Amino acid sequence: MNEAAQSPLPIVTEVLRLPEVVRGEPEIVAGEAGLDRSIRWAHVVAGPGAAALLEGDELVLTTGAGWPRSVEQLETLSNALVARASAIVLELGSALRNAPDPLVRACDKAQVPLILLHREIRFVQVTQRVHQRILAAHTEALEAREQVHAMLTELGLNRSPVDYVIERLAETLEATVILEDSAHRVVAFAARGDDPTDALTPWGHEGDPILPRGSARVSVEARGRRWGHLTALPGPSHPAGRRTVLELGAFALALGRLADTDEDQWLQLSSKRVFELLLSGRYRNDTELETQLAAAGLPVAGRTLIPATLRGIGEFGGHVSLEHATLETALRRAVAPHGRLLIAEEAHSLLAIVSVPPNTPALGVRLSRELDMLVPDSTPAAWRAHLALGVPASRLSQLVASLEQLRAAGATESPARIGRLLVQEAARRPLAHLVRTLSSTPEMQQFSLEMLSPLIEHDAVTGSGHPRDLQRVLAAYLQHPTNRSLAARQANLSRSVFYQRLELIEDLLAADLSDGETLAALSVAMLARP
Repeated sequence: MNEAAQSPLPIVTEVLRLPEVVRGEPEIVAGEAGLDRSIRWAHVVAGPGAAALLEGDELVLTTGAGWPRSVEQLETLSNALVARASAIVLELGSALRNAPDPLVRACDKAQVPLILLHREIRFVQVTQRVHQRILAAHTEALEAREQVHAMLTELGLNRSPVDYVIERLAETLEATVILEDSAHRVVAFAARGDDPTDALTPWGHEGDPILPRGSARVSVEARGRRWGHLTALPGPSHPAGRRTVLELGAFALALGRLADTDEDQWLQLSSKRVFELLLSGRYRNDTELETQLAAAGLPVAGRTLIPATLRGIGEFGGHVSLEHATLETALRRAVAPHGRLLIAEEAHSLLAIVSVPPNTPALGVRLSRELDMLVPDSTPAAWRAHLALGVPASRLSQLVASLEQLRAAGATESPARIGRLLVQEAARRPLAHLVRTLSSTPEMQQFSLEMLSPLIEHDAVTGSGHPRDLQRVLAAYLQHPTNRSLAARQANLSRSVFYQRLELIEDLLAADLSDGETLAALSVAMLARP
């Protein structure tokens, strides 16, 4: 759909349907490909100087009176007319019996419709009807523009979220609308009648998207700063003009960015949208999901995908926003230059998906190094960052499952330590992650309670001086069942006291702690404890 077809002005085809024109028995003899040209005004001309009276995009009405007869002069006149006219209506009669060949050739070449009238009509009636239509179109465009402006103003006053603004623009234009940031990552989109996979495919690669014909695209910028682009895919015309509606939308979005002090608002919105998509299952197939991930800046094909959470433990020595900013910056630097990253805030931690080429070195070492450079000297020595890594995935179904398990499992015990960084890898402790994922089910909770209730009741009676004493001893023993001395050290007890606690545990549970099946059952029960 070309730009003329989107204009609210009348087009040549509409003029041909006017009763005043129909009475002239119109015949299209050249330039039929330009029938969808818009008409800015209608003008009656005569004589060889007619072209000089035109300003562009007019409907030219003429009888050819006073036109030159030489081929060379007719070619000059014809070329001058088609350079400015949207269409030429030539009434045959005493001045001209047929359309001049130079005019026919010029109209065909320029795709300017040449319409012959075989009966006399009153040109003034045609110009009146066309001008009424043009003025009505201008009035309609002004009213439509005012309605769009009022809608966007109201959204701005209500501080409506960016994705809702995009939805309203798509509803107004009856077309898919896409907002991208300056790096061509899709921030928000609203699909109207388009398959999301097809709509977002142009944004799934580096560089400017290659848009389908008939799309409209404008910059989102203010005060000399460009934040991105707003695009409407092909759709029906709008009285205010599709591009005008987009420009009003872009201006409203730019004002929103100027009023918002959060520089990363759009990046956070993009990441939040992707995580909601993954965790809600609101996608039809892996192809659609892969396209949306790629459009958001997270390539999938030929990459390893790793879900992760990152949070601080202990007093950071500054506002929580500084802690989050430090963690996020360190993670982004650790993933660069070949990795890609999506981050969203969840509760008191950062939720992320890392996309890296296969066989990329371990993330923990690089992240620890970045933290050493970024954490302020004023941060207490006891502060730690906790990185939990899900099972690496090469397929989207694996990624979704790994992400859900990671969120459900939360933090597990005995993570590896690298400097200030504690690293918990699901791939290294699959049983712990499986049990923690299932720990919220009633069956698992009941199993854990039945297995451990004697210890829980005993610890509750011993008072505040020994919090969860027997459970702590059992946890240390389950980690080192073949080395009681090491388990005693982990529990911060002497060997003799540690052995006494183990005997008491066996008596309370009526179980043999040297039995493999018993140890497996107790391990599951302990892992399921909150």
